[in-house]
Amino acid sequence: MMENPTPWSDLSARKQTIARHFSQANTYDQHAHIQQHVCQDLLARIAHRSQDSVLEVGAGTGQMTQLLATSLQSKRWIINELCAKQTAHLQSILPTAQLRIGDAETMDLDANHSLIISANAIQWFDDPLRFISQSSMRLKTGGQLLLSTFTANNFLQIKSLTGQGLHYPDITAWQAALHDHGFDQIELSTQRFDIPFTKPYEVLKHMKVTGVSTNQTQLLRAGEASEAAPFTWTKARLQQFEREYWQKFSGQDDHGQPCVYLTYEALIINAYQP
Repeated sequence: MMENPTPWSDLSARKQTIARHFSQANTYDQHAHIQQHVCQDLLARIAHRSQDSVLEVGAGTGQMTQLLATSLQSKRWIINELCAKQTAHLQSILPTAQLRIGDAETMDLDANHSLIISANAIQWFDDPLRFISQSSMRLKTGGQLLLSTFTANNFLQIKSLTGQGLHYPDITAWQAALHDHGFDQIELSTQRFDIPFTKPYEVLKHMKVTGVSTNQTQLLRAGEASEAAPFTWTKARLQQFEREYWQKFSGQDDHGQPCVYLTYEALIINAYQP
């Protein structure tokens, strides 16, 4: 059951760019192994397998949605996703769900939920910390807020070599936001993954197929979208990038072969509405 999706023209330029990148990531699930691992971690932290109302924010290709559908029972499901391309797929996973296609930061996602969950999505928000205040108003008493995002160490190699990257609030900021909005039983934890690749160019390909722009990362930074010129690759810049990547971030994989590493560092947030 889908409500009228938000037209792309009603999205900000930044959100249109994000939606376009993810709509083009046709093989996302084949490459997003870290994201899938994080989804499994979130699933294991859900306090109750029977819910009154579940809100999932930023469902993407449905990695988390699929786990929820097969593991939980809920009287009500609301599934939010920015990219309308995912509508039919998400509805097929949870036919009884209400789909809310559009910008989760600005649209009405109802209240009185017993579980609000978001996997690997809110780092793309203009104001990620505001999700805490929004969730405090949407959760019922005793409701659980469970989300994953990333830390400043995420893609540290890319930021080091190109100066491009998203802004990630630090753990202290998340902790403060949760306390300020009355959350209880707060747990925050990080997981770091250093993924080997055969060469730097494979890192760029991996980022592209998982929806991350490597030539317009700066355009996607909150608060700077209209002010900063996009980062563009040239042949000389790519050669320099590959050379410096080997110099600074190389090692050996589990088979003793030369490789370079790309770092993911996930932040898991688990809290309750008292």
